[in-house]
Amino acid sequence: MAKEFTIRKKIAKHGKNTIIIIPKLLQGELKPKTIVELNIKILEEAQ
Repeated sequence: MAKEFTIRKKIAKHGKNTIIIIPKLLQGELKPKTIVELNIKILEEAQ
């Protein structure tokens, strides 16, 4: 059975990269080599 989580995050900057930080709360669910599907919906444009 697939588990589904919805999170809303601001895009962060790490050096020259733009990143999305996943909450530590999901660390147990998102182990290395876990395959996930990410759908990105822009809710508000940066100004």
